[in-house]
Amino acid sequence: MRGSLWHLGQSITRRVAQADKKAAARRFFASEADLKKTVLYDFHVAHGGKMVPFAGWSMPIQYKDSIMDSTVNCRQNGSLFDVSHMCGLSLKGKDCVPFLEKLVIADVAGLAPGTGTLTVFTNEKGGAIDDSVITKVKDDHIYLVVNAGCRDKDLAHIEEHMKAFKSKGGDVSWHIHDERSLLALQGPLAAPVLQHLTKEDLSKLYFGEFRIMYINGALCFLTRTGYTGEDGFEISVPSENAVDLAKAILEKSGGKVRLTGLGARDSLRLEAGLCLYGNDMEQHITPVEAGLTWAIGKRRRAEGGFLGAEVILKQLEEGPSIRRVGFTSNGPPPRSHSEIQDEKGNNIGEITSGGFSPCLKKNIAMGYVKSGLHKAGTKAKILAQLQHISPWLQLSSFLVSCKLLSPCN
Repeated sequence: MRGSLWHLGQSITRRVAQADKKAAARRFFASEADLKKTVLYDFHVAHGGKMVPFAGWSMPIQYKDSIMDSTVNCRQNGSLFDVSHMCGLSLKGKDCVPFLEKLVIADVAGLAPGTGTLTVFTNEKGGAIDDSVITKVKDDHIYLVVNAGCRDKDLAHIEEHMKAFKSKGGDVSWHIHDERSLLALQGPLAAPVLQHLTKEDLSKLYFGEFRIMYINGALCFLTRTGYTGEDGFEISVPSENAVDLAKAILEKSGGKVRLTGLGARDSLRLEAGLCLYGNDMEQHITPVEAGLTWAIGKRRRAEGGFLGAEVILKQLEEGPSIRRVGFTSNGPPPRSHSEIQDEKGNNIGEITSGGFSPCLKKNIAMGYVKSGLHKAGTKAKILAQLQHISPWLQLSSFLVSCKLLSPCN
């Protein structure tokens, strides 16, 4: 599933409206029986969720309201997302920190207990295997969440290096939290609504911080973070308590916090300039090229010690050949893989994500351009491919004028 989830949602909605749902599922998607379901699946369906395959799971792309309305409501009030398809895991043992630092760019040792950061798992060439939010619960306990679509390769990568590390006497073990579900509560009402469900003072929990606390009677892992650009929380809750917690959050909000699907989640993260792995970050893209230099800890820049460090540290010193940037554009929304040209028609890069911004009321995108052409205000053109549905599938090209917002640093 490459390209914008927002466009995917619009496409699915049109198809389902025009054709038999079962026929559409047979034609376009894997069998329903092949898909995993979160414990909230029936809850989604009961609330009008339009379920689609995503990373091997059946997930809601939207509910009864439109993706645009859901996006705006998250900014104005709040949204509740089921992100239980993502993989939470814990690393434990007195050597769990030095072990993890061999695999990621973050200064994990420098984190205070109860704090976390965004990081990137890198390969030997400095490319991104996945991005992840990691938290140092204690000096001997790390909690992290990896992307659903990367779960298998991430776990295999971690396990391979863990075996080698332990064979040399390292003390580290892991636990995959398949017994838990993950909810993301985002928006300006996130804190006041969640405060009704816990005795802990959430005003003392700052962005990036982590606590284990009782919420709605269940012992939860709570991190003040998110993927929307809004204030909010990710709540790891025992799966048997997930539905009750979702119901309680919606009830305490008085209807202002709404269930929200993957479609609005994609437009929200695009508005915030956040990467979607598989689109804006891949195995051949380094953190420096992706505008995530800030995530490389100062000590790590000096010492290295992680996979691909030689490549990444060289880029930090000399600069990368390409850079991730943001765009606004007129004409049709820029699409993933569209060619970016300068005003003379020379190829300078490629779009990785694009769509209409419900909040800005304009088309936005992000992509990679050659270094030196990444300054804010630079004019460029996007060579897009528009598909016309007809007895013969034809492709026609058109140019979209656009302007760089800024480098994504």
